[in-house]
Amino acid sequence: MTLAEIFPSVRVRAPGKINVFLQVGGLDDDGYHELATAFQAVSLYEDVVATYADDFTMAVNGSVPLEGVPVDDRNLALRAARLLAAETGYEGGVHLEVHKQVPVAGGMGGGSADAAAALVACDALWGTELPTGELHRLAARLGADVPFALMGGTAIGVGRGDRLSPALARGRFDWVLVTSEEGVSTPAVYGELDRHRERHRVDIGPVPAVPQVDADVLHALRAGDARMLASTLRNDLQAATLQMRPDLAPVLELGEREGALAGIVSGSGPTLAFLCGGPEEAIDLQVTMSAAGHVALHVHGPVPGARVVG
Repeated sequence: MTLAEIFPSVRVRAPGKINVFLQVGGLDDDGYHELATAFQAVSLYEDVVATYADDFTMAVNGSVPLEGVPVDDRNLALRAARLLAAETGYEGGVHLEVHKQVPVAGGMGGGSADAAAALVACDALWGTELPTGELHRLAARLGADVPFALMGGTAIGVGRGDRLSPALARGRFDWVLVTSEEGVSTPAVYGELDRHRERHRVDIGPVPAVPQVDADVLHALRAGDARMLASTLRNDLQAATLQMRPDLAPVLELGEREGALAGIVSGSGPTLAFLCGGPEEAIDLQVTMSAAGHVALHVHGPVPGARVVG
């Protein structure tokens, strides 16, 4: 008996992410870059409700601007549902209702969280009961960040970020996110990174042949020490994102001046993530950034990956 025979729908929640460390290798012949990253899942979520249907359809709503979010097969969530059906031989369909809280094209993996949630929701609704390893294999086919949205917590990603190893992280890390109404294109940011490196190759030095996460990052996560982690934050894409969005630089400076331990561009941006000393400091910074006219959110991590909720 499947859940569809008991309940009319299945709701799954999946988290957005922050790259607390991101080292980017050179451009490969296949047009991609090797990465080494430390992911942390944070308490800003995407909810996907899957309901039995004869065809594959979806609708999107949410608390963030939704301009440019497709509701056809260009959407990762719908592609995830179709992929699962094709892999398992399921002959029906599904209607997906996606509620978005993670900024669109904001560098926090919202679309990947939708895809991960759709995989878990459809697997539960249809009773296909794929092993976790199989779900992760399908997730990797959909995009580099989708496996982490399934896993959640804290993890190290290598390759294109999709080869994951769980990382021990003690305690809680508090962040203030400053979002932007205008997203950026991840491929465009990588292109700008390559141009930036070419322009400044004398100053920057050689690009790492095999990117690696610094050991100090792992020590800080294991210790649950926000100050130690703040000193190790790194994002190789940040310079390229700030080149494309120079308006973000003063916001980074404001957050650090007003009490953040450190600020960083999240992934390819334009969302900015400010690490704080604890919940009280994060609330104070959220109020300050909001008063300055920015959309500021207090979140914490690490949190679990895609899960069925009530």
